[in-house]
Amino acid sequence: MTSANEQDNQIDFSTVLAAAVHDMKNSLNLLVQSVEQIASSLPDDMQETKQQIVDLHYEASRMNTGLVQILSLYRANRNSLPVLIDQSFVNDLIDDIISANQLYASQKHIDIEVDCCEDLAWYLDADLVYLLVNDVLINALRYGTSRIKVSALQDDENLVIKVEDDGNGYPDFMLVKDDAKPSDFNVTQGRTGLGLYFAHLIASAHVRNGKHGKISLSNGGSLGGSVFEVKIP
Repeated sequence: MTSANEQDNQIDFSTVLAAAVHDMKNSLNLLVQSVEQIASSLPDDMQETKQQIVDLHYEASRMNTGLVQILSLYRANRNSLPVLIDQSFVNDLIDDIISANQLYASQKHIDIEVDCCEDLAWYLDADLVYLLVNDVLINALRYGTSRIKVSALQDDENLVIKVEDDGNGYPDFMLVKDDAKPSDFNVTQGRTGLGLYFAHLIASAHVRNGKHGKISLSNGGSLGGSVFEVKIP
């Protein structure tokens, strides 16, 4: 039997881990900002060094996204993931995401096309949707060759945001239909499985008139590579 003093001395490891992840995330944010400043200050004749700095920026951004996902999943497991729905201009949201990744896109000579009406607005959690689409764009930059297309439109009663690239497409085991269930996502696949489950979690947290948001992954599209699509009611 555990005494009262022993209970007081016990540590909730999951809470400690969440606090540590939050602290690491903040440190990585500062690192990413510093790397951006260093890259922008390098002269044009130091291309090899600049490439190394840009690669460092990309990997730090991926690590930061992974930590955010872990922290969000922890909060969701404790039923404390905040979902703050408000009206947002979708084009501005997409522009912010692209700006955050422009350094790596420019260094890889990848052109990012945007197809979204400037006045398209939707009720959503802008922070969560930013994290979702940003993670998808980061992966598209890694596997795309020269072109990425980010589009958004209203389809019936859904906002549809789509990210397409001209890479080799998703492997078969990653393809996800929009009727996927939480059990369809295998988080033991590492970063990929975690990212997909996180995207599903964010999408399904958006509910309107009894309908939940959904994600789907396919190949082909307008650029012939991978196609990620999220629908928000």
